[in-house]
Amino acid sequence: QLQLVESGGGLVQPGGSLRLSCKPSGFTLDYYAIAWFRQAPGKEREGVSCISSGGGDTNYADSLKGRFTISRDNAKNTVYLQMNSLKPEDTAVYYCAADTHVYCPTFAVDLTEYDYWGQGTQVTVSS
Repeated sequence: QLQLVESGGGLVQPGGSLRLSCKPSGFTLDYYAIAWFRQAPGKEREGVSCISSGGGDTNYADSLKGRFTISRDNAKNTVYLQMNSLKPEDTAVYYCAADTHVYCPTFAVDLTEYDYWGQGTQVTVSS
């Protein structure tokens, strides 16, 4: 079964850091752009970040620039989201998604274009 698996979520205090991982099962990420989204209770899913298949193009939600960093290691078939200076409002379920045609500058416009989604990993920022 082809799917994405997220890991690395958990409970962290405000100001802390977490690194999320997104790894595919059954396929390789080489030709896929990968995006991270998050969804807080009662809110719509929102775009967090995107990285192109080669890693040369990245994009972030304006409110997250400077705190979150997306990267990929195609040799390990894994995409990462480093989250620093976490705030309570970052609390959400974080999902990764993959698509061969998504364009990172507009990665959050149409969520239906993604071929694969993970099940999500919970991030809770609380003291």
